[in-house]
Amino acid sequence: MIGRRRPKSGPRRRVVVVGAGLSGLAAAMHLAGAGHRVTVLEREDVPGGRNGTLERDGFRFDTGPTVLTMVPLLEEAFAAVGSTVADHLSLKLLDPAYHAFFADGSTLNVRPGHELMRAEIAAECGTRDAAAFDDFVAWLTKLNDVEVPNFIDVNFDSPLGLLRRPMAAARLVGLGGFGRLGPAVSRRFQDERLHRVFSFQAMYAGMAPARALAIYAVITYMDSIEGVWFPEGGMHAVPRAMAEAATAAGVEFRYGSTVAGVERAADGSVTGARLVDGSVVTGDAVVVTADLPTAYERLLPDLAPPRVLRRGSYSPSALVWHLGVRGELPERAGHHNIHFGRAWDDAFTDLLDRGRPMQDPSRFVAVPSVDDTTAAPKGHHTLYVLEPVPNLHVGRIDWEREAPQLRERMLRTLQEAGYPVDIVTEDLVTPVDWERQGMAAGTPFALAHTFPQTGPFRPRNVDKRAPGLVFAGSGTTPGVGIPMVLISGKLAARRVEEMSR
Repeated sequence: MIGRRRPKSGPRRRVVVVGAGLSGLAAAMHLAGAGHRVTVLEREDVPGGRNGTLERDGFRFDTGPTVLTMVPLLEEAFAAVGSTVADHLSLKLLDPAYHAFFADGSTLNVRPGHELMRAEIAAECGTRDAAAFDDFVAWLTKLNDVEVPNFIDVNFDSPLGLLRRPMAAARLVGLGGFGRLGPAVSRRFQDERLHRVFSFQAMYAGMAPARALAIYAVITYMDSIEGVWFPEGGMHAVPRAMAEAATAAGVEFRYGSTVAGVERAADGSVTGARLVDGSVVTGDAVVVTADLPTAYERLLPDLAPPRVLRRGSYSPSALVWHLGVRGELPERAGHHNIHFGRAWDDAFTDLLDRGRPMQDPSRFVAVPSVDDTTAAPKGHHTLYVLEPVPNLHVGRIDWEREAPQLRERMLRTLQEAGYPVDIVTEDLVTPVDWERQGMAAGTPFALAHTFPQTGPFRPRNVDKRAPGLVFAGSGTTPGVGIPMVLISGKLAARRVEEMSR
């Protein structure tokens, strides 16, 4: 059974995994635990993929995701190879998970778990909203309990697969899961600050809160109920730990190996992966974790991508500014900080419809050096500043001209908020840079989670034209974010297991 290590019996397949990002690592661990011989091909010299690292001028930056939730999903991958997270990685529960700052000067901490957050709401927002939070948590929990086993942690062969779970689908409808997230939150709470704190997570799914399906409140559940964690040594320690455990279980890693194409037999079935030097790594199955449009374009040029990839809508992108600075943090700042602008719905209209930078943006500022003293020299800090921006399909922005202007705007915001801005080193990442890294539409967040691109409507992780080919990562099922790509790797491993029967 995928997810638990079992005796190595039955057909033992040779599986090639293209990419050592989180989805590829999860797939490799689940496959190794199921008894298959796994080779991982990674173009970089280290594991991680988008969960990468950058070292410069004495600072170390995490270049990918900064928020780790749903540790049990990580535990599943380690359990598959007979190990535990604690054997390879030290995790700290962040409290607060987020420090929220508002344009009126007020603040609110997002604290882990029901009781701590209820107390915060009671103190800052009043007893009515604290009582409303009890109902909100019950709703989030029910959504999570229905969604994860029935619609997220499952392979669909077509939308008709929904008919196999009629009771779960009916319950999801009854819970209001196909309504809109923003209204579902706002009608529960009086304090507008809570509307933002409990709905901004829709941006992870590439949607404005007012437009996102309420089912994506499950991301709020992951953040606000399960809690946010931080690994000792930074976020890049997660893929390093996974690769270490996978290697101990017999997975072979070949770093510095760039894949040029997927090899296929005359009948279309895959036979391995071809490297840029012309050599071929043979396999009975190939798991490809590249961004899906890029995978078809570069590795499978003879196959037309699915229609949803050709005509689908993509998530907004992000301008990410990595800063190594000298000085001390403002008093109320913590590891994860959200600075909300005055505008909300109109800011998303700028982003999604007008295709221009938000006139009044909300920004995320992470300071990993708060909990990782090895990330920066003494008396210094690392800052990760993220501002949502249009992707390259929606926006018509000259990033060579616009990026320096937005950098100056972000710098002023940091100064006004009291962050140190004595810059020692920096790196600004734009949508053009994301595109150069192989991410369609210049966004690291893949296809948006609109209804026609969600669940069984999202691009499948297999292509019947190429038996033995499996996809994993944020572009396929179930979607974007660390929890989803870990599940994606597990689902890919299940697909290979199905071939073995």
